[in-house]
Amino acid sequence: MLTELSIRDFAIIDEISVTFYEGLTVLTGETGAGKSIIIDAIQLLAGGRGSVDYVRHGTKKCEIEGLFILEDDNHDIYRIAEQFGVEIVDGQVVLERVITASGKSICRVNSKLVTLGILKEFGRTLIDIHSQHETQSLMDADHHIDFLDLYDPKLILKAKEEYLVLYNKLKALQKRYKQLNENEQENAQRLDLLQFQRNELEEANLSPNEDEQLELERQSLMNFERIYTSLNDTYNALYGESKGLEWVNKAHLALDESKRYDTFINEKAEEMAEHYFALEELTYDLRNHMDRLQYDPERLNEIEARLNEINRLKRKYGSTVNDLLTYQAKIEEEIEQITNKDTHLSSLQKQMEEVEKDVKLEADQLHDLRKKSAERLTKAVSKELKDLYLEKASFDIAFEKEEQNGKVQYNQNGYDHVSFLISTNPGEPLKELSKVASGGELSRIMLVLKKLFAKSQGVTSVIFDEVDTGVSGRVAQAIAEKIYQISVNSQVLCITHLPQVAAMADTHKFIQKQLKGKRTITSVKELTKEEQIVELSRMITGTKLTETAKEHAKELLDLAYSFKVKA
Repeated sequence: MLTELSIRDFAIIDEISVTFYEGLTVLTGETGAGKSIIIDAIQLLAGGRGSVDYVRHGTKKCEIEGLFILEDDNHDIYRIAEQFGVEIVDGQVVLERVITASGKSICRVNSKLVTLGILKEFGRTLIDIHSQHETQSLMDADHHIDFLDLYDPKLILKAKEEYLVLYNKLKALQKRYKQLNENEQENAQRLDLLQFQRNELEEANLSPNEDEQLELERQSLMNFERIYTSLNDTYNALYGESKGLEWVNKAHLALDESKRYDTFINEKAEEMAEHYFALEELTYDLRNHMDRLQYDPERLNEIEARLNEINRLKRKYGSTVNDLLTYQAKIEEEIEQITNKDTHLSSLQKQMEEVEKDVKLEADQLHDLRKKSAERLTKAVSKELKDLYLEKASFDIAFEKEEQNGKVQYNQNGYDHVSFLISTNPGEPLKELSKVASGGELSRIMLVLKKLFAKSQGVTSVIFDEVDTGVSGRVAQAIAEKIYQISVNSQVLCITHLPQVAAMADTHKFIQKQLKGKRTITSVKELTKEEQIVELSRMITGTKLTETAKEHAKELLDLAYSFKVKA
């Protein structure tokens, strides 16, 4: 869960640090006080799109930092951390995001610099933000299959992975078949190009690692004088009268004379003998190598010319000689395929037919799993909708096969096209959500799905940003209860204007903006029980605080407490 959030120089926020706890935390305050700005900051922390507009006017950068504590040792984030080389100690993950006034974005996970994409990978496993705008995804039937797959992710995602392996193989075969089956003119042009490239590489007569070997020889010839001088100086220092080798031999003979009197000297005399003979052999090796050295300016010119030719080919076909040889082999294979096109087309056709059979089997299994999951989800949604006073609503999930000209069309999800259908009034037929559901109904359906998916998604923090807009009365109370139920399995942070939701809070934080000098700043205060009653009263009446409103606020808190005890 998110335990600490620090924000500096972000929009109208000067500097705040907020502590969050388990359960349901509610954030309330006047419109424009900065409630949604805090959610915007968390969204950036999770890898959301940044903007220089977020940087507080007159400052160089905005900084956001969040500390998450993990209680599940098998959380997906450990796999992601291992993948990107991030160390997690004691179940703590710190996400950091900095946006400079020039627009540069800097991201860190546990102090390790990462890309925005990697930060997003971590963020999506820790935070799930749901705003009133997110209900738009429910309006698009293309997203419904994703909602369904989230209901039983372990079972369906494993089957989908197995299906995708075969589907990608089929797509690769189809792409190759299409390329090979293009018109004769394109094939002829391609063949001419490939034959030219093959001839150019064959004429070069390349050898594996030739460029590396030539570079070494080139360096040796270019530095011939320095190499020869180094060898000659070393040899002369070791060999000859009163030189290094002679003095080592004298030391060896000195020890050898008294080795029979002392075991230590005996041991060191043997070591000295070994060093002497090794040094003597080294001296002979240096002399022999020096004798073989020859400076050949013609050979240096040959190497330069050869490297120029190799570098010319590298600019066209690869970065190393080995890459050039690999490309040459690839050309040979493609030339053979085009030359014997009919044979290869026939072979590809057979392969596609075989793989498509396997794809169909995996897609059928994926379909069957989804149907079973859909039955369970339909029952669960129908039950939850009744709790939100949509007891007369009927919910179902429709399946259709993607077909074209009577042939099943496969995609990354199999062949299923899934649609969520609903009827909110008795006697009315089931229709797509977008055609019958109002904004308030969509919010309730999305809330139901969030409750059903919160546990399976594995996110540590679920955030609701004014999802209760446009509802009141008993529906508002039902939404409050549903949000609290979600907080039983996941930490929930909720921005709300409804007193019913605020009364359900385990922790109530009040957001307000104030003038500090000539600047507007946002502050966060955790409310006591008495302060919470005052805030609930304000939410009930608007501006004027009355005793009746305070009594109503106390009643809401009592009702919320009774519900929590039973939940």
